Amino acid sequence: MKTGVPDSRIRSLNEREFNPGGEYVVYWMTTQRRTTHNFALERAVDWAVDLRRGLLVLEALRCDYRWASERFHRFVIDGMEDNLKALQGRSGVTFHPYVERSPGEGRGLIEALGEKAAVIVTDDYPTYFLPHMLETAARRVRVKLEAVDANGLLPMFAAPRPYPSAYTFRRYMQKVLPGHLAARPAADPMRRLEDLKGPDVPPSVTTRWPSAEADLRSGGPDLDPLPLDHSIGTTGVRGGQQSARDCLEKFLRHRLDRYAEDRNQPEEDVASGLSPYLHFGHVSTHAILEELARREDWAPVFEGRPASGRRAGWWGMSEQAEAFLDQLVTWRELGFNMAARRPDHREYESLPGWALETLEKHAVDARPYLYDLQQLDAASTHDELWNAAQRQLRRDGRIHNYLRMLWGKKILEWTASPREAARVMIELNNRYAIDGRDPNSYSGIFWCLGRYDRPWGPERPVFGKIRYMSSTNTARKLRIGEYVARYAE
Repeated sequence: MKTGVPDSRIRSLNEREFNPGGEYVVYWMTTQRRTTHNFALERAVDWAVDLRRGLLVLEALRCDYRWASERFHRFVIDGMEDNLKALQGRSGVTFHPYVERSPGEGRGLIEALGEKAAVIVTDDYPTYFLPHMLETAARRVRVKLEAVDANGLLPMFAAPRPYPSAYTFRRYMQKVLPGHLAARPAADPMRRLEDLKGPDVPPSVTTRWPSAEADLRSGGPDLDPLPLDHSIGTTGVRGGQQSARDCLEKFLRHRLDRYAEDRNQPEEDVASGLSPYLHFGHVSTHAILEELARREDWAPVFEGRPASGRRAGWWGMSEQAEAFLDQLVTWRELGFNMAARRPDHREYESLPGWALETLEKHAVDARPYLYDLQQLDAASTHDELWNAAQRQLRRDGRIHNYLRMLWGKKILEWTASPREAARVMIELNNRYAIDGRDPNSYSGIFWCLGRYDRPWGPERPVFGKIRYMSSTNTARKLRIGEYVARYAE
């Protein structure tokens, strides 16, 4: 079969063959919830064109995932609305959006669709409940199931090992990325389906797992009856492909020019705001790079640029653009590298040996303050700056990037043990952050405990050789007055 998707991005999850008698090809949209620049969708289109079968796109939303709340549900449903608009009226494709109404109600849906499928293609993602879900589905479906990596510029399994630092990963990336940039996902992969007919969803499926299309057309399903955490409401940030495009345009037009100088300043807030859209797959790194390259009048010519591992100079773009790309590509894909290569990446034991040694050595040190999860959740500490960061997380679903590091360091200092600190950070981040439950969530959390870092001196109580941060020093370096006032109780 002719395909534009690199083999390094495709994994067969079971030993079954495609079904030549199948009535359609299924694209099971789970983490790359978009219709453009999507290698997984493109692979499903390849199958549909090759087999001369229509494409059935399933986007399902379960209600029993851990930390399920109105905040996350609404963001995903916003994206479903955009996907419905993007797919309606397109030749050769049928969209089946499904929103589970009670725990377990959606169980069996993918197997039922697989009964009449020629092949199923889904998204490859290395963390949260997704790996287990795909392993289970691969055993149960009776047809070939492929997972396709559409997460970043580099295939996440391209690197042969997990990298211990941003510098070492950046140096590796600079050597190999030019060879991967030539394979770009299509902006409109469904154009090749124009001479095919969209398939009918089997009545056995529509009866038991009805489409949410009508609800999506009228503003989305009512969340009140769903078994979600209703205490965690929406943030006012809309999800979906269109909002992602608007966010990117706003960043490139109004914030990028100040990014290198002001990205650590909470009161400037020149962050891109793209992280939630990347997490839920509403935008791709390839699409972001394309827009940035257009703005920079840039072509991917890397001859003569050594793989030095340095943050600046390799891309050949402006200082502002390269500072942004180091976050978007180096740090983001470093997290995917760890998650793909270390199944235990969410565990305390995954920290580097030196960090485990120093943390355990100081685990019994007296803490200057001691707070439990409930007190930290409620932002009930003595530290006004920390409380403001926690309130931003609760209210906005994010913390300013620099303050997020301070937030984690103080949790280490104020909880009973480093293991407890990791547990609390994971719980609070994944409970409230729109972009939580992501490889980069675990990168940020475990960075506070030594991942991707080195030993620092002098050795301190509680921290040992872990890098130390304080609210006092942060207040000296950054302008925080307006920020603290904005998130005051």
